[in-house]
Amino acid sequence: MIYDKAYECLNREDLEQVQVERLQVTLNRIYQNVAFYRQSFDQAGVSIEKIKSIKDIRELPFTTKDDLRLSYPYDMFAVPLKDIVRIHSTSGTTGKPIVVGYTQSDIRIWSALIARVLTAIGINEQDFVQIAFNYNITAAGLGFHYGAEKIGASVIPSSLDNIYRQIQIMKDYKTTAIISTPGYALHISKMLEELGIHPESLYLKTGLFGAEAWSDNLRLEIEKGLRIKAYDNYGLTELIGPGISFECECRNGLHVNEDHFIVEVINPLTQKPVGFGEEGELIFTTITKQGFPLIRYRTGDISSLIEGRCECGRTLVRTNRVSGRTDDMIIINGINVFPSQIEECLLQTKEIEPHYQIIVERIDGCDTIDIQVEVNSSIESFDIISVIFSLEQKLQRNLENALGIKPKITFLERNSIKRSDGNKLRNIIDRRRK
Repeated sequence: MIYDKAYECLNREDLEQVQVERLQVTLNRIYQNVAFYRQSFDQAGVSIEKIKSIKDIRELPFTTKDDLRLSYPYDMFAVPLKDIVRIHSTSGTTGKPIVVGYTQSDIRIWSALIARVLTAIGINEQDFVQIAFNYNITAAGLGFHYGAEKIGASVIPSSLDNIYRQIQIMKDYKTTAIISTPGYALHISKMLEELGIHPESLYLKTGLFGAEAWSDNLRLEIEKGLRIKAYDNYGLTELIGPGISFECECRNGLHVNEDHFIVEVINPLTQKPVGFGEEGELIFTTITKQGFPLIRYRTGDISSLIEGRCECGRTLVRTNRVSGRTDDMIIINGINVFPSQIEECLLQTKEIEPHYQIIVERIDGCDTIDIQVEVNSSIESFDIISVIFSLEQKLQRNLENALGIKPKITFLERNSIKRSDGNKLRNIIDRRRK
């Protein structure tokens, strides 16, 4: 299903014309009202009148997370504060939070974008949608809430309630769609197993997950545990929240809402654009945001553009699913490793639980990586030491083949590793930075 065929299926020439017109309006707004951009453009010698095509956007300077933190709280707002009707922010766990303002128009657009996301995966007015994102200063919970209401679905705002309560709500309220982080969905599926509740006794059929990079193997694990079809979506509080891009029922990449965002992929080191299929850093420019527009925002997320059209009929460009972040990349003795690569390998091993912790240290000048995992109940043997040794060899071999490094494997008792509580889960402890 397609929510807004007029724009989601627009031909490329007309779509780019829409983008250019909206970009020009945005550039004029920020040049007049945001001192940061006025100074940034002037210092770069950029004249906004000369930005007449999508390719011309490369003449504009980037915006970074540090730029936004320095603007705390309201210096990046492009409208008077009296026109701001909603304020969200990032968590601020690594410094000052980034404060984002929304006008009435921004809220209407945001709701419509989420309606696109939900419609694309078959959610409609007959669904009971349980939103297990926190309803707080961050943007995810309320964003999905208003979008689900817009398509007429019944919304269950369970937020980050107690996990037992989440399951009780699913059973009693007949939840058909769950929206959360993938880690939290996995936690729910494992808790169902521990409680002896078969997922087929529930009404669940669809899951929409985001806010974390997650692998195809984790998708399969969630689908198996909850008996659902799981979909990905992409959003950032800085840009609008969820609603930037989404999977359709074909699950062949994420469609970018290009009538609201211009997407680029660059080499994060050279800052030059890369071609279709080549991984790099996602860069987004907002072209309809009024309260908090951003130009060429460096997300830090790693992905690539997909060439060609999707079978669903949408003409919107697609990106591959986010594989990691530039700041999550671990460099082990000169070899680049992303947590998603490790996760992909671990989830192919049926004898361990789908939870892990990565410990990175530097000992005697050499980097070491210790991957901590939990053995599951499928291992039943009188010769447990021999079984564990064999499993360790298997994991090391698989990881070395995939990553080019041979990690240490540490086996822990079940439930030793922290489970997702619905917030973003950090699986890496890098003691080299301490």
